[in-house]
Amino acid sequence: MGSSALEHSRLAYVADFVVHGLAVALLAGLIGVAGPPSERAAMGALIVLGLLSWSLLEYLAHRFVLHGLPPFSTWHAAHHERPTALICTPTAVSAALIVLLVYLPALLLGNRWRAAALTLGVMTGYLGYSCIHHAVHHWHGGSRWMHTLRRAHAMHHRRGAAGYYGVTTLFWDRVFGTLK
Repeated sequence: MGSSALEHSRLAYVADFVVHGLAVALLAGLIGVAGPPSERAAMGALIVLGLLSWSLLEYLAHRFVLHGLPPFSTWHAAHHERPTALICTPTAVSAALIVLLVYLPALLLGNRWRAAALTLGVMTGYLGYSCIHHAVHHWHGGSRWMHTLRRAHAMHHRRGAAGYYGVTTLFWDRVFGTLK
């Protein structure tokens, strides 16, 4: 269970929530305290855009990368075989992907504050996804919304089933016709 292993110790698994939670809090604090007042409206809009973009990124990555692209599909199959095992992307990998695929391109297209705001939105979405995915597999009870997500994700985990790729929302499954 090294730093790049998919199945983590409880400590390494929880570290993902802690690291991303702290990053979200620190980035939000930095933007709120040190962000230029003239950029506040743009930064707010980019935070919302990043958060909304996460749901589409989550759907596309789950459908086309985790269920279609080796070696990711092979690794993801381990999660399907053992859905309550502490299997997740290593924190260093998820954090690096967010920096490489969100922050740096946004920085090239704008300025550091706008790039940070978009990244904050995507990271908040990722953290929400991580919490919801954990809850779907490990918690019982909850709201009607959580029950709906849990049921849809259980359908996704059925052997041979295709569809139900959204974890935090079923919106994109409806849009792309993968909600049975």
